[in-house]
Amino acid sequence: QLQLVESGGGLVQPGGSLRLSCAATGFTSDYSAIVWFRQAPGKEREGVSCISTYDGSTYYGNSVKGRFTISWDNAKNTVYLEMSSLKPEDTAVYYCATTPTLRMGYGCYSGSFYYTYDFWGQGTQVTVSS
Repeated sequence: QLQLVESGGGLVQPGGSLRLSCAATGFTSDYSAIVWFRQAPGKEREGVSCISTYDGSTYYGNSVKGRFTISWDNAKNTVYLEMSSLKPEDTAVYYCATTPTLRMGYGCYSGSFYYTYDFWGQGTQVTVSS
């Protein structure tokens, strides 16, 4: 059974950095991408970044482009989200998610955030505040 577990959240000052992890157990060839979402109180869920474990393609939402970097460690079946130059508006619960390749295809692109994702982690809180 596929399971996603996030970690690495916390409190950080504006301008600081954090690294989030998403460990994917039971991740098989039936899946080929993992996506990070975030949701702040009172706001809609927002797509943050996507990485294809098939071809390494990545995609970033406009609000994080140039500040966040997503990567995949194949040996550990873990996705990392390196966040830098953090702003108070980055405060949110961050979730990783995936869905079968049959549903979303192999690569990451602007439409990757809009599929129905079947598997979600429990979320990790990121708070950016002085």
